[in-house]
Amino acid sequence: MIFYLIRRIFQAIVVLIGVTFLTFILAHVIPGGPARAALGSRATPGQLASFNAQNGYDLPIWDQLYRYFEGLILHFNLGYSYKANQTVRSLILSRLPKTLVLLGISTVFAVIIAVPLGILQTVRRYKPIDYALTGLSFIFYAMPAFLLGTLLILYFAIDLKWFPVAAPSASTVTGILADPRGLVLPILTLSAITIASFSRYMRSSMMEAMAEDYIRTARAKGAGSLRVLFRHALRNALIPIITLLGLSLPTIVGGALITETVFNYPGMGLLTTNAALNDDVPLLLGTTLVAAFATVVGSLLADVLYAVVDPRVRYH
Repeated sequence: MIFYLIRRIFQAIVVLIGVTFLTFILAHVIPGGPARAALGSRATPGQLASFNAQNGYDLPIWDQLYRYFEGLILHFNLGYSYKANQTVRSLILSRLPKTLVLLGISTVFAVIIAVPLGILQTVRRYKPIDYALTGLSFIFYAMPAFLLGTLLILYFAIDLKWFPVAAPSASTVTGILADPRGLVLPILTLSAITIASFSRYMRSSMMEAMAEDYIRTARAKGAGSLRVLFRHALRNALIPIITLLGLSLPTIVGGALITETVFNYPGMGLLTTNAALNDDVPLLLGTTLVAAFATVVGSLLADVLYAVVDPRVRYH
C-alpha cells in the first residue's frame, strides 16, 4: 500500500506539472500575449514593450516557465491579476471556501437522494417506477447545467417566486449560509445531474451485489428480505460509490463553473468565467491549476479510501 501511494503521488505530481506547462504555454500563445490581454487592444507598442520588460515577458519562454514554477513551488505565488489589481492567490483564497460550500452541500445532497433511488430501482426493477426513474435520470444526465438552472429560475423564482433569482452574494461563507433560500436553486442545479449519475450507478451496483453467492447463502440461512438488502447487499454496493465520487469530481467542478455563472454565485466558477471574459491570463491560469489540483487529489483519495473500506482490495 505504501509503495502504491508513493507511486500515485508521483503520478499526481507529473500530471500537475503537465497541466501547468500546457496551461502556461497556451496562455502565452494568445494574440498579443499576456501584455495585450492585460493592457487592452488600445495599448501602444511602447506600452507593451515596457510591460513585458517589467514583468519578465520579454525573456525566453523557458526562463519565464522556470520563474513561474519557482514562485509557485517555493512561495505559492500564482501571479498577479492586473485586471483586479490583486494577487491571484488572494482572489482564489477569498472565493475557494464559497465554492467548497456549494460543492460539499450539493454532493452530500446528491448522495443522500441517489442511494435510496438506486435501492428503490433495484427492489422494483423492471417495474413502471424503475422505468420512470431511469427515464428521468437520462433526461437530467443529458441536460446542460445552464439550461437546468435557467428553467429552475423561470419556474421557481419568476413564476412561483419561492426563491430569489440570484444566489447569495455575501463576501464570507457565514454570510452565504445565512441566506439558505438563495442556495436552494444553485444546489438543485448542481446536484440534479449528479443524482442522475449516482442513482444509475447505485442501481447497477446493487443489482450486481444481489446476484452474489453470499446473498444466496444469506437467504438460504433464513435471512429476511430487508436484512439481505440493507445488511449484506447495501454495504458492498456502496463501496464503488467512493470511487465514483473521486472520478466524478471533474464533472462536478465543471458543473459548478456553469452553475455559479448562471446564479451569479461568488465562487471559483464565476471567478474563472470572469477571468476568461476579461482576458485575465494570470487569474485564469491560477484557477485552472487549483481545479486540476482538486481533481488529482480527489482521484488519489478515492483510490486510498477504496482500499480502506474494502479489505479485499490490495494495491501493489
